[in-house]
Amino acid sequence: MGELLLIRHGETEWALSGRHTSFTDIPLTAHGEEEARAVAPLLAERRIATVMSSPLRRAVRTAQLAGLTDVHVDPDLHEWNYGAYEGITTVEIHRTRPSWNLWTDGSPSSAEGGAGESPEQVGSRADRVLARMASLLEGSETGDGVLVAHGHFLRVLTARWLGLPPSAGALFALGTGTLSRLGTEHGRPVINAWNTAPQGRSAQALGSDALIHHHS
Repeated sequence: MGELLLIRHGETEWALSGRHTSFTDIPLTAHGEEEARAVAPLLAERRIATVMSSPLRRAVRTAQLAGLTDVHVDPDLHEWNYGAYEGITTVEIHRTRPSWNLWTDGSPSSAEGGAGESPEQVGSRADRVLARMASLLEGSETGDGVLVAHGHFLRVLTARWLGLPPSAGALFALGTGTLSRLGTEHGRPVINAWNTAPQGRSAQALGSDALIHHHS
């Protein structure tokens, strides 16, 4: 089995402004499309065995622009459902819930029907994705699996890969339009590379992405 490559979709208007974005299906910005195209060279030397994407168009479009083909849409790769907090920034939420933390408290349901999700529910989806990917890659000694999805979901998935609780996703800042690599060492799950920016993006710019663009 090769590595598991994680691609966070490119920038959107709501990611830029820090608004929580799960089921709102907004497109990439022009800069987000540039970020997605810039991922392609990072994949050029990889042997890709299978590709799975979130059904949301910001992820599907990122996969296309990164040059990925034969992309299988998996609903479990959907971003964390923010429920009543959809479209709202953390600063706004803290005005009424100063101690709220997504990673431990999850998100409440909305009157409009947004279900909201707990960290454990997102973790269960991540576990299903990891199980499916392991099955698809079984026997593929040199092929990599690619997941194109969202910031908070991919952080939870990484925590679960490492055998950590979903809340540990808080430890892994992840910028838009970046590539991360999960693998094994002596049979144990590890992070081989994290939050890798395409060539030409400065470390300072990547740090800004990781700090600011944390709502997918």
